[in-house]
Amino acid sequence: MAPLIALVAGTAAARIAGLLGLAALDGWHPALRVGLALMFLLTGVAHFASRRADLIAMVPPSLPRPDLLVTVTGVLELAGALALLAPVTARWAAAGLALLMVAMFPANVSAARRRLTLAGRPVTPLGARTALQIVFVGAAVGVALGG
Repeated sequence: MAPLIALVAGTAAARIAGLLGLAALDGWHPALRVGLALMFLLTGVAHFASRRADLIAMVPPSLPRPDLLVTVTGVLELAGALALLAPVTARWAAAGLALLMVAMFPANVSAARRRLTLAGRPVTPLGARTALQIVFVGAAVGVALGG
């Protein structure tokens, strides 16, 4: 749920800053870029922090080197978060992050089916996780195609 909160709160705060006169954030498209960047900063850091072991366990058992996959995806999320903040790279970053989320979704499916935990709590059930994934990918596609 924290990524959704980061996306919504980051987008809202950026939009308010735009309405208050910060020209770089004047519009929904730049505000959404900030919200997505905040979301991917949060999720990217998790790949290297206390939840790393849980994320490694989420990788489907059929894939090799889950530790390396978690490291690579974390680096891509952090790089994408930074690239979202630069208008010149934002669209490409958003498109790449949308593809990354689609590629990583099987790990969420696997984790839900195996009833794993994340930070000591059960992972998000598959139905709710699918709905969240649609929101996240939709936001990234919105940035990739928008304004």
